[in-house]
Amino acid sequence: MTTTHSQQGWQGVPFTQVKIQDELWKQRLEVCKQVTLRTCLDKCESTGRISNFAKAAGLMGGEFEGIYFNDSDVYKVLEGAAYLLMADRDPELEAEIDRIIGLIAAAQEPDGYLTTYYTLEAPDQKWTDMEKHEMYNGGHLIEAAVAYHAATGKRTLLDVACKLADHYDSLFGPGKRHWVEGHEEIELALIKLYHATGEERYWKLALWLLEERGHRHGHGAIWDREEWGPAYCQDDVPVRDIEKVTGHAVRAMYLYTAMADVVLASGDRTYEDALRKVWAHTVERNMYITGGIGPSRHNEGFTHDYDLPNESAYCETCASIAMVFWNHRMSLLFGEAKYADVVERAMYNGALAGISLSGDRFFYVNPLASQGDHHRTEWFDTSCCPTNLVRFLPSIGGYNYAVNGEGPVMLQFVAGTADLTLKDGSRVLMKTVTSYPWDGHVHVEVEPARESEFAVRLRLPGWCRGAKLSINGENVAPADWTIDRGFLVLSRRWQPGDTIDYVMEMPVQQVHARPEVEADRCRVAVQRGPLVYCLEQADNPTLAYDEFAVRPGISFGLEPRDELGGIVALTGFDGQRAYRFVPYHLWDNREPGFMQVWLKEEEDGRLYSV
Repeated sequence: MTTTHSQQGWQGVPFTQVKIQDELWKQRLEVCKQVTLRTCLDKCESTGRISNFAKAAGLMGGEFEGIYFNDSDVYKVLEGAAYLLMADRDPELEAEIDRIIGLIAAAQEPDGYLTTYYTLEAPDQKWTDMEKHEMYNGGHLIEAAVAYHAATGKRTLLDVACKLADHYDSLFGPGKRHWVEGHEEIELALIKLYHATGEERYWKLALWLLEERGHRHGHGAIWDREEWGPAYCQDDVPVRDIEKVTGHAVRAMYLYTAMADVVLASGDRTYEDALRKVWAHTVERNMYITGGIGPSRHNEGFTHDYDLPNESAYCETCASIAMVFWNHRMSLLFGEAKYADVVERAMYNGALAGISLSGDRFFYVNPLASQGDHHRTEWFDTSCCPTNLVRFLPSIGGYNYAVNGEGPVMLQFVAGTADLTLKDGSRVLMKTVTSYPWDGHVHVEVEPARESEFAVRLRLPGWCRGAKLSINGENVAPADWTIDRGFLVLSRRWQPGDTIDYVMEMPVQQVHARPEVEADRCRVAVQRGPLVYCLEQADNPTLAYDEFAVRPGISFGLEPRDELGGIVALTGFDGQRAYRFVPYHLWDNREPGFMQVWLKEEEDGRLYSV
């Protein structure tokens, strides 16, 4: 086995070049299209989120309804609709979105300003409180505009976004007014706008906004609260000096995502050291086994290292989605498999748990234990999570592949096809057949447009303790494998019809937390492949919540089930009692009851004592 090092700065593959045929994700995408999008559109209509734009445009009377950041929910739903239109150009849906875009365009003020709360309720107080999400709203508008233009070619919303960004640029920047947006989002959106338009002012404004942090420029409701202060919105130190994750979890992840985007867009690697340090601090000391982050309801974020309670875990759905955003960028920036490992963990566990199988009920908070009183609901006053899911799920294919200077990179193992363009301009079709995450066998058909030499990289997951590899049916011994930063590198002259069979051993693993995690001392969790499993009362009716303990040496069996969308459940037996486990992301889809991820563990017939 040899180890090599490749060049950094990989190129992501848009989900529009990836066709998903994976059973797990196909089901979720179909439900998103048929149910979740409709649910979110209807809720945005019935709660006044959409009519706020008509009121701000003077097209109807009435007062502003809801919370000052409600505009953002509409924008996120439009972004999700755009992604679905990229896959299926539905004329009826497109007409509905065009109608809403017309209201948004009409609500924009002549100078480009657009936040309906201020237009309707406090026009003389614009840009006075950095917590009021003015640029956060604008960031989500920009992301929706870029997506809708890519889906339809229509420029109305993109023109609104450019006019809004130009308004920001006229007020803020070097030699102009200071601004520290309380909730990050605008920074990464401006990078997307730069890529869509080629206008460099936009990424430079994003960089300036990042550089504003940590220099005592912030003021407003957050900064005035002694128990929160600047760290809540990552304004406590300059971003290039960040070493520890702090404050509100979603805001922090959006910040780090934007920092990585700036490096990828500009080529300036100034932020790399800070990104590596804060990643290690987040993942090694402040991340749950599910990929969830942010233990505290008080600040929707972080407290102190290793504070990872289970029943009171906050783990906002948006934070898990944002972990996917950030870690995917880290994969592209550094070319290391450990970042894609976190994408996988957050994607299959923390984020997917946020939505029911029916697609119309949601978790805002994702605990790792419940006595039976925590359930998904139809909507929230602050509904950032449902609307985030409706844009996240249709874009899931965008996390599967990358291209570097040597060839294709398989980051995630999702059945389907990907049409890739390599750095030399040649095209390669990758077709993946797999039952992952229920099975570790991944079959890949490599179809270059013509016979050519390149390297295919396959991620070697951190959970994998053994694997087998064959090319065109011929085994490749581990001693002949080349490993590059957690990826198997298959360099050869590829011909149309070549195949790869990659079999990752997927045993059931018993996981113990680090001893510093007080909540998990003397407890064990169960994981198989990328999936964290939990014990639900629906499968274990004779057990009482947290009044039992499993013995060491418990043996597990696999139990394929048609229920819950078709899964592989686990059965465990410790010589005394049988247990049944289902994937964590599927809990609370049946009758109410308790749920636990971390189970008490016995030794020599006695319960461990702390």
